[in-house]
Amino acid sequence: VQLQASGGGSVQAGGSLTLSCAASGRAVSGYAMGWFRQAPGKEREFVANINGSGYRKNYADSVRGRFTISRDKAKNTVYLQMNSLRPEDTAVYYCFADRVTPTVRYWGQGTLVTVSS
Repeated sequence: VQLQASGGGSVQAGGSLTLSCAASGRAVSGYAMGWFRQAPGKEREFVANINGSGYRKNYADSVRGRFTISRDKAKNTVYLQMNSLRPEDTAVYYCFADRVTPTVRYWGQGTLVTVSS
């Protein structure tokens, strides 16, 4: 499985961005997928995930109510709609996909989001 993340960029505080993560090489419709992020000088942290069916979603407290994760199974793609962005959201965002059997986590290459005040 190869994951290609895109959609990062620079935006002012209060703005919005939508990240995309397209999977190729294997169908990932049954995989949970999601996003982590890593800010400069900090450890990678969980942002959000979505299960294979798309009905179960989890969010970090810091983004709940501002970010929305979704997926399009036909396109093998997961999205992260980010609204009301804050400077502390500045980070490289990494998408992932979790295969259950065997247990394997695939990572995308990361896309940079910069939020200026």
